[in-house]
Amino acid sequence: MTVTGGRHTIEVDEFLPHPAARVWEALINPTELAQWFMANDFRPKIGHDFTLDTARWGTTHCTVVAIEPERLLRYTWRNGPLDTVVTWKLVPEGSGTRLLLEHHGFDLGDPVQRRAFDGMNGGWRSLVLPGLARHLRRGEA
Repeated sequence: MTVTGGRHTIEVDEFLPHPAARVWEALINPTELAQWFMANDFRPKIGHDFTLDTARWGTTHCTVVAIEPERLLRYTWRNGPLDTVVTWKLVPEGSGTRLLLEHHGFDLGDPVQRRAFDGMNGGWRSLVLPGLARHLRRGEA
């Protein structure tokens, strides 16, 4: 966890034994994204507004703010009191990819945002990234 400007960041570092091009496709293809992450209307275009169906937590409204193919994807994440930013960084490493996830902008002084931070910190680590890894493995079979 880092703190910038009084806001806290969830940081997750995961090695995936797949080339960056394959990991990238899983991050930007809306059909694939729905299989391992959430139902969505994502398009890989800067300025595109999209939603993620976060089930019991409602709809998350997002806007793509940065894209560097096979290297970086960044979008805003707005749901209730949260107005945060999610960044996916892909770094080729041998025949695989180091995936660095940052979810920035949590005010831990706010009890609602603290609960969201704690829940999402665990969720990114124990559900989302393992789900991506499983999805990529299934694609190999």
